[in-house]
Amino acid sequence: MSELVDSTRCAAIIIIGGVRPDVNLAAALESEGALVIAADSGAVHAKAAGLAIDIAVGDFDSIPPTLLQELESAGVKIERHPVAKDATDLELAIDVAIRQGADVITIVGGHGGRVDQSFANAFVISSPTYAHVSMHAILDSALVSVVHGGGGVTFVGDPGDVVTILPLHGDAIGVRTEGLEYPLRGEILRAGTTRGVSNVLLNHEATVSIEEGTVLVVRPSPELL
Repeated sequence: MSELVDSTRCAAIIIIGGVRPDVNLAAALESEGALVIAADSGAVHAKAAGLAIDIAVGDFDSIPPTLLQELESAGVKIERHPVAKDATDLELAIDVAIRQGADVITIVGGHGGRVDQSFANAFVISSPTYAHVSMHAILDSALVSVVHGGGGVTFVGDPGDVVTILPLHGDAIGVRTEGLEYPLRGEILRAGTTRGVSNVLLNHEATVSIEEGTVLVVRPSPELL
């Protein structure tokens, strides 16, 4: 996890609903001293994993009322929203994290069987609105990093690990890679292309950078700890 959380920056961990996060992973994240935000039923997973929640946000239609009362009694800041709203609980939680000063955000959870939610999660974390934030996610078994134009991400893993690069919100221009079996040398990944799917880590470290646009760098089976 060392490549996800930079101790010199303000970090936030957002636990979302769906798949319960790994207990060891949750403990490692908390040890970084990050702000912990639970998005609705993410509070159930955070509590089960032993994470100390700082803020809970959402419409709370998927959380036991007794747990919500417990959080309030413990002094957790609660930010309530109506069920009929224009943003998902994850988007609301990201906005809360940024208002709290976070410039490194890691989202942990999964779609829980809702493929539409999975797509929505991918689109919201890659939104140009959050281009000033270092955004990462551990969704189900995949580790995802967002790279916007002018930026890059360096990550570690094992030789042979699969790495997929997906352009979102349009073409990704000037895509460069180091440490991958099929290199990209300033090329364009057109919106909708599958060219960046299933690349391979050559050694123990790789870098992906782009000049313009946005890509998701996805490791389907990352070594998380």
